[in-house]
Amino acid sequence: MKLNNYNFQKNLNKNFSFENNPSVAVAVSGGPDSMALLYLITNWIKIKKGQITVLIVDHKLRKHSKEEANSIYEFLTSKKIKTRILNVRKKNVIKKNMNEARNNRYNLLTNYCRKKNILHLFVGHHLDDNLETFVYRKVSGSDFEGLQSIKNKSVNNKIIIARPLVYYKKDEILKYNKKNSIPFIKDESNHNLKFTRPIIRKFLNETDNSNLSQIKKDFEKIKTYSSIYNSFISQILIKNIKVIKKKYVILNLESILILDELIITKIIIKIYNFFFHKNSFVRSKKVNILIKEIKSKNFNKFNLKSMLVQKHNNSLIFSKKNN
Repeated sequence: MKLNNYNFQKNLNKNFSFENNPSVAVAVSGGPDSMALLYLITNWIKIKKGQITVLIVDHKLRKHSKEEANSIYEFLTSKKIKTRILNVRKKNVIKKNMNEARNNRYNLLTNYCRKKNILHLFVGHHLDDNLETFVYRKVSGSDFEGLQSIKNKSVNNKIIIARPLVYYKKDEILKYNKKNSIPFIKDESNHNLKFTRPIIRKFLNETDNSNLSQIKKDFEKIKTYSSIYNSFISQILIKNIKVIKKKYVILNLESILILDELIITKIIIKIYNFFFHKNSFVRSKKVNILIKEIKSKNFNKFNLKSMLVQKHNNSLIFSKKNN
C-alpha cells in the first residue's frame, strides 16, 4: 500500500478509536520510521484539533546516545513540537541486550503517558518489522499465538500502543521521507550482527525470492487463522467456567485435566490476564509447573505471580492475591 497522508489517515480512523481533541504521544528515535510517523501524526492531529508530545528515550547503550537524543530534541523543539527526553537509569542497564532495552523503553514511555493522562502511544513498527518478528519467534520456538507477531494495537501498562505503520513496507516509508524531505539519522545497531534482529534482517534481504515468498505465505496463514485459534481457546474456557466474579474464577477441574497441556496453558494465561492488565507477563515455565501440580494427587494450592490457584473438590479456583 502506498504511504501518503490520505491513506494513512484513512487507515488510522478506520482501525483506531480516539477521544475528542486527542492528546497523544509519539516515540521517536530519530530513524526513518519514527520520523515519518511523527510527520504523519502531526498532520492528522491538526485535523483532530488535538495535542502531540514526542518522547525520546536515551537507552544509555551507545557511546553517543546522549548526543543523539539531544540532537533530535533540539531539531524538534526548533519546529515547535513539544518534546521530552526520557533517560534510562544506569542501574537498569545490566545485560545490555535488545530485550532489556525494549523493556526499559516501554516502562519509561508508558509511565510518562500514565502520569500525563495520555491514552495513546504511537510507535513506528512497520510491515517488514512484522515479518522479522515472525521469523525471530519461529526460530525461538514460539507457539501459534506467539507467531502472530506485531499487532496494530496492544495494551501495555494500561496505555494503548498504536502501530499504524504495520500496513506499510519499509520502502514506502523511505519514499515518503524522500518526497517530504524528512530528515532522519541512521542507527548503526540495526546492522550490528551481534544482535539477533540484524542477522534476521540480513537473511531476509539476501534470501532468494522463492524462500522469501514461502516465509511470507506462512506468515499470512498465521494471521488468517489467528482469530479462529483465539476463538477456539475462548470457547473452551467459557464452556468450563463454573463461576466468574471480579475477584475469582472457578473452573471444572475434571474437564480441564483432559485437555492438551498447550490448551491448559493458554486458558491459565487468559485467566491471569483477567485479573491483571493484558500485557502482564507470566512465564510459561511457571505455568507448566502449575499444570504438573494440578495433575498431582496432592495438589492443594499454588501461587502464580500474585494469582492464587486452589483445588476444591472438582473445581479449580483462581483468585487475585490481596497485597
